[in-house]
Amino acid sequence: QVQLVESGGGLVPSGGSLRLTCAASGRIQRNYLMGWFRQASGKEREFVAAIKWSDLYASYDDSVKGRFTISRDNAKNTVYLQMDNLKPEDTAVYYCAARSLGSRSTRPYEYDFWGQGTQVSVSS
Repeated sequence: QVQLVESGGGLVPSGGSLRLTCAASGRIQRNYLMGWFRQASGKEREFVAAIKWSDLYASYDDSVKGRFTISRDNAKNTVYLQMDNLKPEDTAVYYCAARSLGSRSTRPYEYDFWGQGTQVSVSS
């Protein structure tokens, strides 16, 4: 099993920054794909960014390109999401997820393990 714990959410004004952290433990494998998703109230869960432990691959949804940066620390089994120039439409619960197959995916149902989520709220 894999356990994922997110932290770092909060309330910030528009234009502000936050850094989310996802601490992974358990049977985490280096071929896993690690993703960040978000779900706003009344909306479906959507892809934000993904990264692999084992190479330089990283991908972003167009809505966050240039503002968000995903990174990882293999020694700490931790994935980060640096969020800059936040906008009110970024308000959502942010989830960390792991995909055991490792191949690229933006679909939530293709991820096997999920954290409990952390709330990000951006005021206008």
